[in-house]
Amino acid sequence: MPNHSCYTLDEEVNRVIRTILFDLDGTLLPIDTDAFAREYMRALGEYAGHLIPSDVLVRQVWAATMEMIRNTDPALTNARVFADAFFRAVGLAEEALMPVFEAFYRERFPALRSACSGLPGIARSVLETALDRGYEIVLATNPLFPRVAIEERMRWIEVDDLPWRLITVYEEMHACKPQLQYYQEVLERIGRRPEECLMVGNDVQEDGAASRLGIDVFFVTDYLIDREGVALPPERSGTLAAFRDRLAAGL
Repeated sequence: MPNHSCYTLDEEVNRVIRTILFDLDGTLLPIDTDAFAREYMRALGEYAGHLIPSDVLVRQVWAATMEMIRNTDPALTNARVFADAFFRAVGLAEEALMPVFEAFYRERFPALRSACSGLPGIARSVLETALDRGYEIVLATNPLFPRVAIEERMRWIEVDDLPWRLITVYEEMHACKPQLQYYQEVLERIGRRPEECLMVGNDVQEDGAASRLGIDVFFVTDYLIDREGVALPPERSGTLAAFRDRLAAGL
């Protein structure tokens, strides 16, 4: 049986939510994350295939991504961890290949919007409801992408101009979900205690890890990812539209 204990919160804690942490992919952005990742890798392989065979590039991007996910060294940004692992593995200088990656995000990545159905969705109305109710908003997306790629996806759902307290990007963060160090760094950077925050996400394991620090969690079920078959608490799960209604009524 799955362990449900990490999703159980101490109800005696005096919770006054001030900041809502929103995941991006599969939460605010209506996409199947695995399907989008395949399209992303295919496009990147085609774009840089003149320098690295596409199968090698994709394999090493995934391997370097896993290095980012495992890393918890506070002295290393996710970008540095990725670069150290990737460029060593492919045998090409960072200075030679990084301009190609940067051009990919400018020229080819925006076209991946076509892989996402139902855009822009209801994300903006959810966030505006949160702001109207007086909450700070944080884009607590897993910082596996550079800022340019995260901001591009934010434009797809028309939320890039909102007053974000923090956007977690791989150039600045030093850990990834589901590492607790990721959530600790978010809390430190926004100056909040766990009981002042609510994490809203679609990944039971990655977003649910926030509860291990005492952060309350609401699971968005539209594109739910659950690798363990966890029975979600009905009072803390539902569609993104249902969460918007709860916000409007008062959490």
